[in-house]
Amino acid sequence: MINEEDYSEPRCPLCIDGYKKDAPSSRIPVARVIAKADEYFSRNDYAGAERHFLYWIDEAKAGGDKSGEFAVYNELMGLYRKTARRDDALKSAEETMRLIGEMGIENEIAAGTAYVNAGTVYKTFELYEKAYELFKKAERIYIPALGKSDGRLGAMYNNMALVAVDLKKYGEAREMYKSALEIMRGAENGELEMAITYLNMVDLVAKEKGLLDGAEEVATYFLFAQKLLDTKSVPRDGYYAFVCEKCADTFGYYGYFDYQADLLKRAKDIYERS
Repeated sequence: MINEEDYSEPRCPLCIDGYKKDAPSSRIPVARVIAKADEYFSRNDYAGAERHFLYWIDEAKAGGDKSGEFAVYNELMGLYRKTARRDDALKSAEETMRLIGEMGIENEIAAGTAYVNAGTVYKTFELYEKAYELFKKAERIYIPALGKSDGRLGAMYNNMALVAVDLKKYGEAREMYKSALEIMRGAENGELEMAITYLNMVDLVAKEKGLLDGAEEVATYFLFAQKLLDTKSVPRDGYYAFVCEKCADTFGYYGYFDYQADLLKRAKDIYERS
């Protein structure tokens, strides 16, 4: 299965200073911090990205910039999740939740994004009930604040459905995937997110029905995912390369070895050009 967070980290809204009780003595340049981190990620340089984030967390703390600290911790917990550093990822998630309380932004979109990020961390390390609780918190914020056609809500449904499958809530998971597909269908370059969702639905069918009884449905979802990944209008950038790598694992697991190799080659070609 593939977490949406594995290929596209949600970005925290940057303009949250108005929710803070105390003005910082200095602010870190959050947008530039994230842009620089993206350069590290495009080269798969996770060690460099970690050093970068830790430096700016220290700078944010020194300047009393809680919003900056909050934004960087959101990014850092995603990095630790990707690199399977359980204790560091959970600590970063806890720090992010602490800052939400200190800033008093529990019902703001920024908190919703953080709940999604933290929920994905807890899901990765098999703390499913806690993850589901955080996704439900995000849903309660996102629906009234964003509306039902926002891509962030679609990404959240995709990830919450993964947790629902882990909890054997198969009917709920299917409805969440349908919602995610409907939202992403109208999003710019939404083909990659839709491909991810169809591959996740393969895992749902395998667990709910078994591969024998669900064979026809599984084959259909693989076909849909392949067509979406092959869409020529989708930019062949670092984002696309990362999605290809993650999708390749699922294709290979279910025996689509030729297409797995093709996706891995696409990703390698992109990284070598970067």
